[in-house]
Amino acid sequence: MIKRFFAHEGEVDWSIIFVVMMLALIGLASLYVAGTHDTVGVNVTRMVIMQAAYYFAGIVVVMIIMRFDSEQLWRVAPYIFGFGVFLMLAVLVFYSRAYYARTGGMWFAFGPLTFQPAEFMKPAFIVMLARIISQHNLNNPVHDWRSDKMLLIKIIAWSAPVVVLVLAQHDFGTMMVFLAIVFGMTLVSGLSWKILGPIMGVAGALGTTAILFVTQTWGRHILEKVGFEAYQFARVDAWLKPSGDTSNSAYQLWQSMKAIGSGGLSGTGFNVSHVAVPVRESDMIFSVIGENFGFVGSILLLILYFLLIYQIFQVVYDTSNQFYAYIAAGVVMMLLFHIFENIGMNIGLVPLTGIPLPFISQGGSALVGNMIGIGLIMSMRYHNRSFSLSERQGFS
Repeated sequence: MIKRFFAHEGEVDWSIIFVVMMLALIGLASLYVAGTHDTVGVNVTRMVIMQAAYYFAGIVVVMIIMRFDSEQLWRVAPYIFGFGVFLMLAVLVFYSRAYYARTGGMWFAFGPLTFQPAEFMKPAFIVMLARIISQHNLNNPVHDWRSDKMLLIKIIAWSAPVVVLVLAQHDFGTMMVFLAIVFGMTLVSGLSWKILGPIMGVAGALGTTAILFVTQTWGRHILEKVGFEAYQFARVDAWLKPSGDTSNSAYQLWQSMKAIGSGGLSGTGFNVSHVAVPVRESDMIFSVIGENFGFVGSILLLILYFLLIYQIFQVVYDTSNQFYAYIAAGVVMMLLFHIFENIGMNIGLVPLTGIPLPFISQGGSALVGNMIGIGLIMSMRYHNRSFSLSERQGFS
């Protein structure tokens, strides 16, 4: 059906679709295992069907977005960005109190369905920032100190409100995703290393300072005054010493590490689980793969992600469109950060942050948000038009 829908209208990158569908199958199978063994009081069949419905919705979204060419994406960028900001502001007032009390997250709730506006904001922010960078480079073909300084100011000016809105929702993990997107797109924006070097130095210094603050009592007192919660410090403590409190704050991480370790080289087998892991269907979904399919299955999953990232770069290379290239950089950084953070927190490499594993973890908002990113990449191949920024005069 999908093939007939697109026949004779453009080129569809079926290799990307294949990888995403493989990840979807792994996600549905892992969700079934997690629901069968670790989720209490939940209809597992209904949970899997709901996730499959979100995949279907994501496919529809991809089919729609890939019909937008670069001129159309350029034109709608301010509108979707503005709509994203509106949703981010609205959720601060109209968030579900019940969901917030249970999870600490500010989400919209419509009956049994929940929606996190930050997931929509990620691709909207990527497209808008790509437009800002492209427009600046078009108007300033020669990079000098003044030009680079203005570009950096524009990037910060458009990024700061989004980061502040995410922080206002007490979602530190999602804030880190946005910062990763900004970093990746800034890196390929054409800024001179005379500016990028100090920026990376400052970022490193801030990271070191942040670690110092969260590990010292005096630093935590300061962070508490700017909005950090006790559970966030508990996650850091669990990360630093997962065996220190395995019945309380470190229980989730400790159980995840035990489950992955019990999988060994080839795993315990599909739907064979000996270790209970809280919230396994979403944040800790990688522990299902590590336990059931072992080291071999985990590596195969990483290979699928590698193939997806490689194919994205290949599409950008084939189309040679700078606006698309900046969009692709944002999508890649969004996916890479999610992959690194989720798998890293499952094995104790980084603190727990509630970041889902792309195309695998349960959750409609995150899944559809990632599918929007895939739709943007598919648009490049579908239209397959190669032109430089100097030819963009007609869609300003």
